[in-house]
Amino acid sequence: MASALPVDLDYLAARLHGRRGQLAEAERLNALCRVRSMPDLVRALSPGTRFTTVAEFQQGLILEMVQELADFASQLDGSGAALMAWLRVRVQVENLKVLARAFATNKSSDLARQYLVELPADLGLKIEALTAADSFDSFLAAAPEGILRAGLAEAAAAYQETPRPIVLEAALDRAYYTELLKRTKSLPRDARGDSLILAKQEVDTFHLMLVARGRFTYGLPAERLAGLHVAGAGISRDRFRRMLEAGTLREAAQLAVGPVLGGLPDEGESGETGRTGLDAAALETLAWNRYLRLARRAFRNNHMGLGAVVAFAAIRRIEVANLITLSEGIRTDMEPDAIRRRLVPRDEEACHV
Repeated sequence: MASALPVDLDYLAARLHGRRGQLAEAERLNALCRVRSMPDLVRALSPGTRFTTVAEFQQGLILEMVQELADFASQLDGSGAALMAWLRVRVQVENLKVLARAFATNKSSDLARQYLVELPADLGLKIEALTAADSFDSFLAAAPEGILRAGLAEAAAAYQETPRPIVLEAALDRAYYTELLKRTKSLPRDARGDSLILAKQEVDTFHLMLVARGRFTYGLPAERLAGLHVAGAGISRDRFRRMLEAGTLREAAQLAVGPVLGGLPDEGESGETGRTGLDAAALETLAWNRYLRLARRAFRNNHMGLGAVVAFAAIRRIEVANLITLSEGIRTDMEPDAIRRRLVPRDEEACHV
């Protein structure tokens, strides 16, 4: 994405430090969990904004984040602009995964459309062609040209043998994460360190979920999942294979301690996950808690400069995810404490890290 404005990283970083104080984090996030209606939540977040529906509220959060990333890209140049532009593609990937699930399960296209986020034109999809696809080849032909289509194409043989949604979804994720690491590694040296730690945490969370869900929940064979490894992250190809071949989920997760997890709760203890027992959801909680801690640390370490922009984008992503979860909790009349346990971070101490 071409730079539209002169690059002034100090100004942009200073603006983001001011913006950080307005985010729904820590005590403010805790207070929002006690809000009991959607109109009150909207007023608390954006006084003067009229509430419409929960779906529109959630879509608005996502679109605001996508536009914010586009604004960052327009104020940067080179590798920084390229990374911000690619972060926007994450939402396009999620839309494409929704359509891939509908295709693989023969679900109603009308039902799938309800879960799509209406994105800017440059992130749009050929929805009519994708929902009308009646074969892998026709679905592939309707996918966006370039990296995502190439990622799906690599999964052709695997999907033919195992025609399940997870095969297509994981192929799209792998394509996205491969490019994410590539663009992050291209950042200037002073911004690369913490930014790469964040990118690797995200990619290794993907690896961990392939093991926890793909292997131990859906029962896919280790040899099928091994080919989805993303090179260059913290979990090496050899370690990933050992995780896939572990006898139990706990044994597999233990191999992830270090690259993606800080540790595991003892048997029968909930720890920071708020859940008793170890399953995919508990491991995902641990991984995203760590991601947020790393993002906050990166924001402190990179007080000014490109590293602060990357870290802020990571923190904002978690804020948006939390607000969507919170709105679902309010919609379904969950108790405040139950809502809070579903947010990142789950443990109160981590709110102040």
